[in-house]
Amino acid sequence: MLTLLRYLPVMLISLSLTAQTSLDTALDSLDRYYARALKEWKVPGMAIAIVKDGELIFAKGYGTRNINTREPVDTNTLFAIASNTKAFTSTALAMLADQGKLSWSDKVREHLPWFELYAPYVSENFTIRDLLTHRSGLKTFSGDLLWYGTDLSREEVVRNARYLEPEYGFRAHYGYSNIMYLAAGLIIEKASGKSWDAFIRERILDPLGMDRTISSTHDLAGFKNVSAPHNDYRDTIIAIDWLNWDNIAPAGGLISTVSDVSRWLFFQLDRGVTPGGDTLIRPERFREMWAPQTIQYVSPWSESMWPSTHFKSYGLGWALFDYHGRKVIGHGGGYDGFISNTTIVPEEKLGFVILTNKNSSLYYPLKFKTLDVLLDTGEHKDWSTDFLATIEQGREKQEGSPQSNERAKTGDTGPTLPPEAYHGTYHCKMYGDARVFPENDQLKLHLVPTEIFLGNLEHRQYNTWNVEFEKVPSLPGGTVNFLINAEGEVEEMQIDIPNPDFDFTELRFFKVANN
Repeated sequence: MLTLLRYLPVMLISLSLTAQTSLDTALDSLDRYYARALKEWKVPGMAIAIVKDGELIFAKGYGTRNINTREPVDTNTLFAIASNTKAFTSTALAMLADQGKLSWSDKVREHLPWFELYAPYVSENFTIRDLLTHRSGLKTFSGDLLWYGTDLSREEVVRNARYLEPEYGFRAHYGYSNIMYLAAGLIIEKASGKSWDAFIRERILDPLGMDRTISSTHDLAGFKNVSAPHNDYRDTIIAIDWLNWDNIAPAGGLISTVSDVSRWLFFQLDRGVTPGGDTLIRPERFREMWAPQTIQYVSPWSESMWPSTHFKSYGLGWALFDYHGRKVIGHGGGYDGFISNTTIVPEEKLGFVILTNKNSSLYYPLKFKTLDVLLDTGEHKDWSTDFLATIEQGREKQEGSPQSNERAKTGDTGPTLPPEAYHGTYHCKMYGDARVFPENDQLKLHLVPTEIFLGNLEHRQYNTWNVEFEKVPSLPGGTVNFLINAEGEVEEMQIDIPNPDFDFTELRFFKVANN
């Protein structure tokens, strides 16, 4: 027995060294995989940080901040983190709940008396929990054109949401809503007496030492080492301008670095404890935020890709699913020219963040490769290659579809009415005005609340024109159709720009004035 005890310290040291060597090998393999995938996906740059067992075990930048100037990305490069902001908003509400200033079950109208949606019962009974769990009855991204690039204030965006039509029953189905998180941000302002931006800064960012994290593009001028957003455009990659998201900031406005976000991950894994040992939020609040609230459908495709995943759901600011027997918590974020992801596996004390500077799904294969390696799942899939193949198959199917070919056709018929009959001001009660006007023998369309929604109208056939907003290269071309009434006058304008993010058909423009 004494002999065994004599050798026990040596054995423990040996086991520790073996574990460290194994981790180093795993991280080296991930490093190589990240670098290769970045090139395969043709993304200019990204940064990744991983925390494990209370330590920052990996942090690195890859590629370039700007495809034109070629400065390298590092761990302090600023990226938009977009909807990863939602967890900050839910955490802020939890802090106010700890203070007794609100509860998850409070009716929204207790804090915002003017709050109104599509039905009186829904408006009266909508709770703070409903705001955070994507079960409003609206379809995913409904109403996002109210805030995207517009001059509408935060409150105006939420007030105008009363005109949105539901897709599902109240609390009956998952429908991702940025506007409901904006309303949650307004509640933070009412309950705290501070702006959402100031509250997040004073109560979360500063205590965690996230001193390179900001909530507005207006603050970028005070920083160096800022990534440019990028997008694919006409068979090339271009750097694009930052678009201001101040009017939707509580749902997606934070701009940060992997170094800063790693501090946020530590805060989550430590259940509300700061690096200095202060507790900012009661630990049980994390159980509430990480508990399933709204069930999401696991599709047959997901079942085939991830057979170990049996549930998906949404909590309070976090998406939840199981993977190889572990509960995984996380969120994605999409911003013009930036895609990001944070992932947490609480029982493994593991968390990581991936920030990229192009509209692409690169984070997805990197997320699952990281989970496979660090959880030792036994999976040996090349997620990057598999996802690229899936995307290519989908592209080929879409390009070969009859609908795609039909959209590409342009008829040889002339307009039904003289060109000046289409000129004028059109009004949408939810959105505001749009103008159709001539300029240098070219017919133009401008959606007035949104400066960047200005495009040329190219005649297609009869009362339909093609349109493309060149200042928004992430959007494809679409159509504008004018409806003629019984008196032979233009009565309504319908815009259809098929894309996964914004539903232009929600906007109904009726002609109110001639030019």
